[in-house]
Amino acid sequence: YFINPLVSVLLGVIFLQERLRPLQWVPVVLAAAGVTYLTVSMGKLPWIALVLAFSFGLYGLMKKITPLGSLQGLTLETAAVFLPALIYLIIEQVRGVGAFVNAGVSTTLLLAVTGVVTVIPLIFFSAGTKLIPLTTVGLLQYITPTTQFLLGVFVFKEAFSSNQVVGFVIIWTALILFTVENLRHNRPVRARLAVSTASSSSQVKN
Repeated sequence: YFINPLVSVLLGVIFLQERLRPLQWVPVVLAAAGVTYLTVSMGKLPWIALVLAFSFGLYGLMKKITPLGSLQGLTLETAAVFLPALIYLIIEQVRGVGAFVNAGVSTTLLLAVTGVVTVIPLIFFSAGTKLIPLTTVGLLQYITPTTQFLLGVFVFKEAFSSNQVVGFVIIWTALILFTVENLRHNRPVRARLAVSTASSSSQVKN
């Protein structure tokens, strides 16, 4: 999840010709440094994380360029994986290792609710990728792993190392810089739009 945002930024720059302003490169480089630090502190190459990052990054790219709406696209995706997923679940149930139904009422209900919990964010993600640059989507995706980290530490009381703290501080510094740069850049644009709107309104009244 920490590598995926950088992949999204990279895909946006390469395939969509999205240009980062000079000051936007600073948080991108900082975020990359934070991810690199966390990776090195692990002591091994995170192959699974790399596969997930590039697969979901490509998923975001496809969402960006596809002409389908968010709901239509998600419906098509669900239809494509429905049959293989159903076959897999049936096999697991026949083997007696499937959790659905066999693990009790509460677990079954939770598994059913995960469908809704998954679909809603995906719909918003699909809609969001069409409204803002993929590079911005990428950096915003750091919110997810950070939230997971906070939940793990403060809710589930999981242990965390000083290396993780350093990595998170670097990444969140990058996010703050990126947000501040965007606000500073868009302030004149919003001001011009406000003036233009006011001028148009006065002309209509006249």
